[in-house]
Amino acid sequence: MSADSETTFYIANALMRQAMVAIAEIMGERGLHIVLRNAGLERYINHLPPNDPEPAISFEDYARLNAAIEEFYGRAGKGMLRRIGRASFYYGLREQPKLLGLLGRAIKLLPERQRIKTVLQQMGQAVSTISTPETEFWIEEDGDTIAYCFRPCALCRGRHADHPVGHLLVGSIQTAVQWATGKTYTVVETQCMAMGHDHGRVEVRLKE
Repeated sequence: MSADSETTFYIANALMRQAMVAIAEIMGERGLHIVLRNAGLERYINHLPPNDPEPAISFEDYARLNAAIEEFYGRAGKGMLRRIGRASFYYGLREQPKLLGLLGRAIKLLPERQRIKTVLQQMGQAVSTISTPETEFWIEEDGDTIAYCFRPCALCRGRHADHPVGHLLVGSIQTAVQWATGKTYTVVETQCMAMGHDHGRVEVRLKE
């Protein structure tokens, strides 16, 4: 077992809260309570984390929450998590605009490709700022692809899968890009740490 696998990483209370609020919005309060019980997170039933940037939620807890949704819905879990990701982005934009650091109207003045890069960078910086210091992200460009890369991963910490599991992040990124550009782009997770990759990678494809 590597030292990294023994390390506990943390994300902000606000990120866990916005995911839970989004789940309740999509699944209803009863659905949220079922998912929390299935994930072993009963302590959050009727007691959501505070809406602050304190990094107090373990990656493992966040990953269990995501896994519980995927297991609850089976084949439909992927689509459900993407919907939750979309709702989570808008909740964060509304409740924590300074935390997200998004540029508002200013971003609309940039060329389209730069808008996509900027919104991905802002999302990454927000997560890095309110997570444990080991969290890192970077943007890669290759022709008609702009990729958001990161490690470690709060969505798949402690999980092992034969398919990518970052559906919530895919939904958030697709929504962020649509918010920044007014267009819907194909967004695909091509690397996932639950599958054994060194880092996660989510691609925004400018052309198909």
